[in-house]
Amino acid sequence: MKRSHGALPRGLTSAARSPLSQGRFGRMFRHLPPARYGADDGESLENLSVLGKNMVGLPADDPSDGPDPEESGIPALYTYFGQFVDHDLTFDPVSLLTKAADPDGLVDFRTPAFDLDNLYGRGPGDQPYMYQDDGKRLALGGPLTGKGVADAKDLPRFNDHALIGDPRNDENAIVSQLQGLFQRFHNRLCQDNPKLDLSGIQRLTRFHYQYVILNDFLPRIIKDSVLQDLKTDGHFDPRKLRFFHWHNFPFMPVEFSVAAYRLGHSMIRPGYRLNDDPKNLIAIFPKKNGDPGLTGFQPVAAGRAIDWGRFIDVDTRAFDGDDKAKQRRLQFAYRIDTSLVGELFELPPKIVQDQPHSLALRNLERGFRLGLPSGQSVAKAMGVPVMSDNDIVIGKAVDKPEKGDVKGPIVKVAGEAFAGNCPLWTYVLAEAAAHQIAVDIPISGARKQITTPQLGPVGGRIVAEVFLGILSGDRSSLVSQDPKWHPSNPNFKLKDIVSYALGDELK
Repeated sequence: MKRSHGALPRGLTSAARSPLSQGRFGRMFRHLPPARYGADDGESLENLSVLGKNMVGLPADDPSDGPDPEESGIPALYTYFGQFVDHDLTFDPVSLLTKAADPDGLVDFRTPAFDLDNLYGRGPGDQPYMYQDDGKRLALGGPLTGKGVADAKDLPRFNDHALIGDPRNDENAIVSQLQGLFQRFHNRLCQDNPKLDLSGIQRLTRFHYQYVILNDFLPRIIKDSVLQDLKTDGHFDPRKLRFFHWHNFPFMPVEFSVAAYRLGHSMIRPGYRLNDDPKNLIAIFPKKNGDPGLTGFQPVAAGRAIDWGRFIDVDTRAFDGDDKAKQRRLQFAYRIDTSLVGELFELPPKIVQDQPHSLALRNLERGFRLGLPSGQSVAKAMGVPVMSDNDIVIGKAVDKPEKGDVKGPIVKVAGEAFAGNCPLWTYVLAEAAAHQIAVDIPISGARKQITTPQLGPVGGRIVAEVFLGILSGDRSSLVSQDPKWHPSNPNFKLKDIVSYALGDELK
């Protein structure tokens, strides 16, 4: 089963506005009116189209090696870890049913949780083909080839379809190989903890994963002062939640899923170098010459096993140098700002279906059709300073902008319809661009820092509250069972999950 990138999960289109009820999807700010950008829907969509076009950096750039002014200090793997997390939260076994004509979808969802159901599916009793014969270790696929990469594995497949808990984790070659790493992480825990049964291994895997989310992923993307407001004595405290509340179980707020957590779209690079093969600098989408790009829902192309040191700091490499050094360097995610790479302006036909071709316009239209409030109204409701129109800048948040990098303030770029009335997604990205810090990056040689935008008091608070709220609402989570738990190394990060999964192959 395939799911087009960015398509609405079933049930999201019917997220209730009622302050008296909730489903699997709902609203954090139910009392705020929907933002409108014209006299009627047609004019609103026309104005959003202008904004969306200006939020994409055109013309599209070919991927390249070497330092890039759009890079942040966040290793590139965090972009796809964020996608992996999103798929875990919004598990949907019937994800093709995405239309508003399916009103019953609202009641058919599982409660969102960081429980790795995209990894474990429904368990060995119901999906035995996802597990090895012992019913404990996860099944792995055939070997992947790649110059300089040892012992890489594809996902298990049948007729090229990945046999995994959520088919969306096969939608591109990077997230599919990340899924494979988590399967190997689980299996390595089985090997090192033979006395634990499956439930014990799952608990240990989930605790490490949830620890990384709270203590590594969130600090990478959210301003520290926002996170500190949600802590007591250095630990996240669910009592500090101010805006994310529920009656019976946590729900998925549309302000999060349709706006704030779409920060990852601005972090995508035009392409990535995968391994030592000089030919493997791969664009994210297929090219006219027949190259499949990083497109998923198929076996990983021959020779394209990932050298993870190019995506996360499992080792230390030069930042710059000769061509060979540049080709082996750690790649960083692009900065969180109001500019998406040009490749996202014209999505491939298999992805587009009946939606806009531009990912930026797709996000803007979705927020409008779901009645999201403006960024300014959410900021007021939160009691935080509201950004002025002049501070909501459309373009790249680079240190030394060149001609065309910065389009200008939103009203100048897209019109008066956006005066004091910025779409929430755009507001969150502009707020991040205005909250930049200098980040030390892991390289050999002299210390170097890269300016890195982070989510601010609106976007960061929405994301952090939803993450913490979902964990606190799950009785089996780390936050609920043992909020002070930590791995044997309390500085455990995503790179340690990668290293442990790869085992002895990593020196």
